[in-house]
Amino acid sequence: MGVLQQILNDSGVFQYGLVDVSDIKFSQEVRGMCEVNTCQKYNKTWACPPAIGTVDECRERVQQYDTMVVFSVKSDLEDSFDYEGMVAGGEKFKQVCLDVDRAIRRHADDFLLLANEGCDKCKECTYPDAPCRFPEQTHGSLEGYGIFVSELAKQAGINYINGANTVTYFAGIACSSDMLSKLWD
Repeated sequence: MGVLQQILNDSGVFQYGLVDVSDIKFSQEVRGMCEVNTCQKYNKTWACPPAIGTVDECRERVQQYDTMVVFSVKSDLEDSFDYEGMVAGGEKFKQVCLDVDRAIRRHADDFLLLANEGCDKCKECTYPDAPCRFPEQTHGSLEGYGIFVSELAKQAGINYINGANTVTYFAGIACSSDMLSKLWD
């Protein structure tokens, strides 16, 4: 098992798989879901639109790499209305993303980690008045980048839905094939 798989396993990742970046579809329609502001993060954080740029700018940023390691974190819920469990699952996911990011940085520094959900590292984000306080710990939103997460999961060969009474969050690590071969095998 390679270093990257060990990092993912040790961090609490549920499933992971690889996607060729050229196969990822970027869509303004997905970005439109952000713009209706269901999550209350639109125009409020450096990790979400419009701060992350246009869908075309996001596509260009991701396409600087050729591979994406897509991973998920699954949390069990008491029932399908377990809001507290969903929030706790989201917090667990964000911690896993930070742990994965820190662990990879010990071996490589040229990668881009994108995640579900917006950043809530700070009680009050500096956006748009000042630079981000923690840019290395801020992960742009997959959806904000215009990526349809259920399709990305399918491309990676991992489950988007993991059964009743669960919540699953997703992230992707865009990287070069050189970095991947160094850390994967």
